[in-house]
Amino acid sequence: MVPDRVFRRTNGRKLRGWRKLAGASWGPPKDPQFFGELEIDAAALVAFLQAERARTGAHVTLTHLVGKALAYGLACVPELNVRITRRRAYPRESVDIFFIVATENGEELTGVKVGDVDARPVADVAAELDARVRSLGSGVDEDFGRSKALMTRLPLPVLRIALRVAAWATSDRNFKLTRFGMQRQAFGSAMVTSVGMWGVGRAFSPLAPYYKVPLLVLVGAVTDRPVAVGGEVVVRPMLTVTATFDHRYADGSHASRLAAAVRDYCSRPEELDHGRQL
Repeated sequence: MVPDRVFRRTNGRKLRGWRKLAGASWGPPKDPQFFGELEIDAAALVAFLQAERARTGAHVTLTHLVGKALAYGLACVPELNVRITRRRAYPRESVDIFFIVATENGEELTGVKVGDVDARPVADVAAELDARVRSLGSGVDEDFGRSKALMTRLPLPVLRIALRVAAWATSDRNFKLTRFGMQRQAFGSAMVTSVGMWGVGRAFSPLAPYYKVPLLVLVGAVTDRPVAVGGEVVVRPMLTVTATFDHRYADGSHASRLAAAVRDYCSRPEELDHGRQL
């Protein structure tokens, strides 16, 4: 890992072309969003997660696998694994995925950032996420505990300003505000959550201004559907993955290359699980 002081001094590349135009056209993500969806044959994913559960004892889910596939895609398309500030794009130190999850009692949604997902086996990612969610349920929240407690006491207009200031400090300026329970780059390289656990096949979600990430991915439910394979109609277990992109980070070319890499991982997860094929 690169020390904070070294990372902050690294000179980023000056924004040009579509990024410069997008930065001049829009503010933080309330306007520059575009959406896409990817239909994936989930047979290989389902077989792999069952094998990993049996081999490791970790509760690997499709959400973990899609998070791993997304990290693999960001490693393949490093132009998306950046943070943008002061009209410059700075490469991130690692590929970290922020998983939006429910606490153990299911009463609320929270989130956990898992680091270096592209370079770790998915069972390791699942085990860390499971342990972190259990710690959240017991009241130990190392990433957001203090900041949540502080922000719940703020009136809405002040909270709105506080969120933007916190995002500017921790994401744009790359500071770690430990005293306030705010980690540097709190939402990682990209975000993943599941709607399939509610039986929803596909859904879309907006990007909040304080996320500071290029995309948010929603994982739908696997359903058996008729599809054309080799000129014949067959029934396959299909998974719909949807994404909301921030147009200041990504254009159609980046999105299509990322989608191709995600599809590649999902077609052969056993081969690519450890990131050795990058």
